[in-house]
Amino acid sequence: MTTRKNSGTATTAKRQRTTPTGAASERRDHLVKLAAELFARKGFQATTVRQIADEAGILSGSLYHHFDSKETIVDEVLSTFLDDIIARYRSAIDTSTDAREVLSEMVRIGFATLEPHRAAITVMQNDWNYLRQFERFNYLVKAEEEVEQIWVEQIKAGQAAGLFRADVDPKLTYRMIRDTIWVAVRWFRPGGRLNPNALAEHYITVLFDGLATGERTIPTSAAAG
Repeated sequence: MTTRKNSGTATTAKRQRTTPTGAASERRDHLVKLAAELFARKGFQATTVRQIADEAGILSGSLYHHFDSKETIVDEVLSTFLDDIIARYRSAIDTSTDAREVLSEMVRIGFATLEPHRAAITVMQNDWNYLRQFERFNYLVKAEEEVEQIWVEQIKAGQAAGLFRADVDPKLTYRMIRDTIWVAVRWFRPGGRLNPNALAEHYITVLFDGLATGERTIPTSAAAG
């Protein structure tokens, strides 16, 4: 396994938060979840503080008791997601030196976020370009770069070990895997026929074993010609 610089979770360098406790903490978490669903459904820019307050059944002024702006709310939604997935990726790396095992586990981790972080993933896809222009969201780019580094280094490690084909581009491969996982949030439905684990196992099979059986049959029409 390759050695990776331990840069620390990309979001930990952000501003410090005052952490509420007890009922206040539960109320805050509830408001974050409500707002996250609105951001995912309507878009961050189109969602107003009043709409969040209306969804929660409170006055706009009461919402400001918990958050100073809607940017602070989406900040919490996204940083929680990124902290969680990066920590899980690191754990996967620490538990195995086999690049195929690590990549398989990271695929499982990615699909496993579709339920608990569905709103965050949707906001990342829809509002990424808007949010990244603000300094307070610089950590989004840093987190993206860190995640890409984690994946690319594992793909390169697998190539060096002879586990993966040497003729594939590691960065392009990562981005195709990434997009396959994150775009699934648009059609995956919790409680449906497939759960996140089943999706992950299916994708792992396609990723490493492919669609082809290894035997190529010449169509009858081509053979006759």
